[in-house]
Order: sequence, then C-alpha cells, then structure tokens
Amino acid sequence: MPTEMKRWFSETGDVRRDAAIGDEVIAFIEEHGGKTFVLSPGIIGCPHEEGIDYPDGEVCPQCPYWANRDRLSGEELPVQ
Repeated sequence: MPTEMKRWFSETGDVRRDAAIGDEVIAFIEEHGGKTFVLSPGIIGCPHEEGIDYPDGEVCPQCPYWANRDRLSGEELPVQ
C-alpha cells in the first residue's frame, strides 16, 4: 500500500520526456525505499481529478478529448 505520493507537472511539454523530472522521480522512489514500481504503457486519462479539479460525475472541461473515452484504454465510449 503506497504511503507517499507526488505529482509532477509541466506547462511546456511532456513530463515523460523531461530528464530532470525523470531524475526527480527516481530520487523520490529511492528516498521512500521503493523496491518496485509500475508504469502504464501510455497516458491514462486526463491529468485532472474528478471532485478536485471539476465536479464529480462531470467531464473535465479542460480535456474534451477524454469526455467520451475510457480512461484506461482511450477507446471511445458508446453515446448514452
């Protein structure tokens, strides 16, 4: 069970390709004694949090691409 969490953001580029952020991630894992970690094969949904950045049950107003997509697969959801 994770006990520590940190988020990294960039206003100018993709954090996955930022070497300085990569170094910070490794330092964070080492600092907290991490032995294993998991990476997703791609982006999982928008970076905004339901209930924090926008109301529960609504779509993120900043990420219209994800409005009708499954957060894990990225596949379009059936119109309801």
